[in-house]
Amino acid sequence: MPQPPQDSREGPGTFRRLLLLALIAAPTLVAANVMYSILPHRGEPVLSIVMTGLFAVLFAWISVGFWSSLAGFLLLLFDRDSRRVDSPLPTAPRGRIIPDGFRTAILFPVYNEDPWAVAKGVRTVRRALRELGEDSKFDVFVLSDSTSPDAWAAEEEAFLTALREDGAIREGDSAPESGGTETSGAADGAKASGAAGGAKCGGAADAVKGTAPGGRLFYRHRQFNLKRKSGNIADFLRRWGADYRYMIVFDADSIMSAEALAKLVLAMEARPDVGIIQTPPKAIFSGTPLARVQQFANHLYGPIFAAGLHFWQLGCAQYWGHNAILRTAPFMEHCMLPRLKGGSALGGEILSHDFVESALMRRAGYGVWLAYGLEGSWEQTPPTLIDELVRDRRWCQGNLQHMRLIFTRGFFPTHRALFINGILSYGSALLWFFFLLASTAEAVSAIVIAPTYFPQGPSLFPDWPRYFPAWALALLSSTGVLLFLPKLLALVWVAARGKAGAFGGTARLMASILGEVAVSTFLAPVRMLFHSFFVVTTLLGFKVAWNPQNRGDAQGVPWGAAFRSCWPGSLLGLVWGLSMYILSPGFFVWLSPVAAGLALSIPLTVLTARLRLGELCRRLGLFLTPAETAPDPELRELEAALSEPPPRSPVRLPAEQGFARAVADPELLAFHARVFARKRRPSPRVLARLDAASDKAAENGPGALAPAEKRLLLNYPDKLCELHARIWRLEGAKAARWGLD
Repeated sequence: MPQPPQDSREGPGTFRRLLLLALIAAPTLVAANVMYSILPHRGEPVLSIVMTGLFAVLFAWISVGFWSSLAGFLLLLFDRDSRRVDSPLPTAPRGRIIPDGFRTAILFPVYNEDPWAVAKGVRTVRRALRELGEDSKFDVFVLSDSTSPDAWAAEEEAFLTALREDGAIREGDSAPESGGTETSGAADGAKASGAAGGAKCGGAADAVKGTAPGGRLFYRHRQFNLKRKSGNIADFLRRWGADYRYMIVFDADSIMSAEALAKLVLAMEARPDVGIIQTPPKAIFSGTPLARVQQFANHLYGPIFAAGLHFWQLGCAQYWGHNAILRTAPFMEHCMLPRLKGGSALGGEILSHDFVESALMRRAGYGVWLAYGLEGSWEQTPPTLIDELVRDRRWCQGNLQHMRLIFTRGFFPTHRALFINGILSYGSALLWFFFLLASTAEAVSAIVIAPTYFPQGPSLFPDWPRYFPAWALALLSSTGVLLFLPKLLALVWVAARGKAGAFGGTARLMASILGEVAVSTFLAPVRMLFHSFFVVTTLLGFKVAWNPQNRGDAQGVPWGAAFRSCWPGSLLGLVWGLSMYILSPGFFVWLSPVAAGLALSIPLTVLTARLRLGELCRRLGLFLTPAETAPDPELRELEAALSEPPPRSPVRLPAEQGFARAVADPELLAFHARVFARKRRPSPRVLARLDAASDKAAENGPGALAPAEKRLLLNYPDKLCELHARIWRLEGAKAARWGLD
C-alpha cells in the first residue's frame, strides 16, 4: 500500500501541545508550592510531601479540562478555524453529493441488545439516507455477537421485519426477493418459505442480505465472539472489508443523520492523509434524572470541550469506537490489535481497543481527527448510576491495560499522553481518595500530636506555627476556577449564540446548571469510591465480565439493589463524617460534601433512577436540550418508532421470547434456516443432547430449556424443524406454552 501524504499540520500541532504542557505545568508547580507552604508541618514532613504530590497530580489533571474548554471557547467564539475537517454539503442534484464508484459500509455491532430498538435505529438511518438520495452509496451491516438465544432469534425476526418494510421480501417469504442468502458475498438466490405447521429448512449461510431500492442491508450472527467488539469488526473486514473504501462504526444505541454521514465521506475523500474522523455524539432520549443531567451536560459543555480537544490534538485525536468513519484499507493493514502477554486483568485481549486503533493509525502516517463542529451524531447514555458503574468497570480495566502500551515503538507522543489521560480517568479517583485520607490523617495529627515550638538544639526563640489564610484562599479559588469556569464559558457561549431558548430559556438554563452542579457534587464521591475499587481490583488481577449494557430506563433501581451496591460507601461516609465532626469540626466542614455524598449514596442511586422524577424535571423545563426542544427529523422518527410495539406474530408470545417465537412461527423458522445452517451432521453425542433438549421442550415448553440448550437447537435448524412439527401437534396447556392455543 502506498504511504499517505505527509500531514502538513504536524508542526502547528506540536507547538500547540507544547504550549498546553507549559500551561499545565507552570500553574501546577506554583499551586503545589503554595499547598506545601500552607500545610501545618509537625515533625517529619512525609505526610505533607505526600499530600502535595497528590494535590499536584490532581491539579494538573483538572487543568487539562480547563485549558481544553478555554481553547474551545475561543475557537468557537472567533470561528476562524482553517483546520476543520468537516464542511457544508455542496449543492448538487439528488444522489450526486457523494461520488460514484465506491460504497461505504455502516456497521451496527450488537451484543445481546434489544433487537427491536436496534432495528428501528437501522431503519431511521436508512430512511434518512434515502431522503437525501444517497442510500445507494451505503450498505448497512448488523453484526451480531449475541450469546443469548432469545436475543439471537429476535434479531433475525427484527431483520426479517426490516426486509418487509423495505419491500425486499413479500409477506409469506422467508428470504429476500433479490440477493437472498450470501456466503462470503456470493449470493445463491435461494428462497425458503413456510406455512402454518410446517417450515422448509435448508441451506448454509454466512450472512443474509436484503436488496431494496438503494443500499443493501446485511445481517450476520457470529458464533464465537472472540475479541468482543473489535473481533466482530475484524471478522467483517476479513470477509467484506476489501469491498468498501470506508466504514462507519455505530454503537447499538447510536445513530447519525444522513447529512452527517455524507459529510464524513466527503471529508475523507478530500483528505487522503486522514485515516479516522471521530464525531462528538450528543446524548438523547434520557428519561431518568441522572441520565437527563448527563444529557444536559453533554449538550451544554460538550461543544466547547470538543472544540478544545481539536485545537490541541489536531491530527492526533482519539477514536471512541463508534460514530466515526474509518479508511478501510489502512485500518485493515495497520490496526490489527496485539494480544497482551499474561493472564492477569492487564493481559489478554485489549478491551479499550479504540484508543489503541487510533494510535496505530497515526503511527502508520494517517491523521486522526475530531470533527467537533459536525452536528447530527447521537447516542444514548446509561439510565442509572449502577448501569453507569457496570460500564465503567469494563472501561477501567481496558484503560489500565494501556499502561503496557505507553512505550510502544512508533507511537506519537500525543497518543502516549492520551493513554495516560485514559488511565487517569479512573486512576485519579484513587489518587483523590488517597488525598482525602492523607488530609484526614493531617487533621487528626493536629489533634493527637502535640506541637513542638522549640526545635532540637540550642535556640533563643520558639518556632511558632505560621498560617497563610490569603494563600489558602487563593489556592481554593484557583481550584474552583479550574472546575467551574468551563461551565460559565459554556453558558456565555450559548447566550452569545442566542441559543438559551433551546435549553428552556435563560432562567431555566441557569437553574439546570445549578442542578447539574449539585447532582455532580453529591455523586462525585460515590464514583470516586467505586472507581478506586475498580482500579485496585484490576491491579490485583480480577477480570471483568463483558455483560450487555442496559439501555432502557423503565426499570429503575430497587432499594434492595441500591443497598447491596452502596452500603459500604454509605457506612464509610457516616463513620468518616461523624468522626471528623467530633475530632475536628473545622476539617469536617471541608469534608462534608464528600461525607454527605457517600452517606446518601443509597437514596441518591434510587432517586436519580426514577422515571417520574425525570419526567417532572422535563415538565419544569429543567435539563432540557436542543435535541428535545428542536429535534432533528431523524430523532423525531426514531422516537416515534421506539414507541411502536413489535410486529404481530401468529404465535401469542411476547417479543422477548425470541427462541420460542422462532420455533413456533413457520416463517421465522424458515428464515432462520437461511440465516444459519450446518453442513455437517451432529456427532452421536451432540445428537443425543439435541434429542433430549427437543423432548424436554415439547413436553415442558420453551421455559424448561437452559440457554445452552436453546443455542444448541438454534445451531441445528433441522432439529428445530422437527421440534416445530411436534409442537404444532400439541393441544391444550402444552400448546399454550408455545403461544399456539
